[in-house]
Amino acid sequence: MTTPPHDPVNELPLLLRSLVLPFVAGAVGSAATYPNLSSWYDTLEKPVFSPPKAVFGPAWTTLYLLMGASHFLVQKQAAEPSAKRAANILYGLQLVLNALWSILFFARRAPGAALVEILFLWVSIVLTIIAFVRISPLAALLLVPYLLWTAFAAVLNAALWRLNR
Repeated sequence: MTTPPHDPVNELPLLLRSLVLPFVAGAVGSAATYPNLSSWYDTLEKPVFSPPKAVFGPAWTTLYLLMGASHFLVQKQAAEPSAKRAANILYGLQLVLNALWSILFFARRAPGAALVEILFLWVSIVLTIIAFVRISPLAALLLVPYLLWTAFAAVLNAALWRLNR
C-alpha cells in the first residue's frame, strides 16, 4: 500500500494522540508504583544486576516516546483495514498489560503474579511487532527496545520474586 500524502498540519492531532496513549498507560503504572517505592520496593533484596531507581524514569520515558512514534507511523500508513485493526488491538492490549504489570507488582505487591503477567506482556509486544512490520517496518523496529527492556524486566522480576519469597 502507498502512504497518503504528507501533511504535517493534518498529522499533528494524530501524532499527539499517538504520543499521549502510551503515557496514559505509564501514568496508570506510575500511580501504582510511586506510593510503593519507599514503603515496599526499597525494602526488597535486589539482585546485583538491578539498575538504580533513577534509570527507570528516563528508560520508560524513552520507551513510551518510541511506542507513540511507532503507533503514529502505523496509523498514518495506508493498509488493509483488517491489518490495521489487528495492529491497533494488539497495541492496545500490550498497553493494558504494561499498566497491569505495575499494578500487580507494586500496588498488589505480588511479584509472582507480575512474573506470569509480564510473560503475556512480552508475547503481546512480539505480536504487536509482527502486526506492525506488515504495515511499517520502521514502526516495528521502534518497538524492539521496548521488547528488550521487557525481557530484562522479566528477568529482574523473576530474581526479585526468587530473592524475596
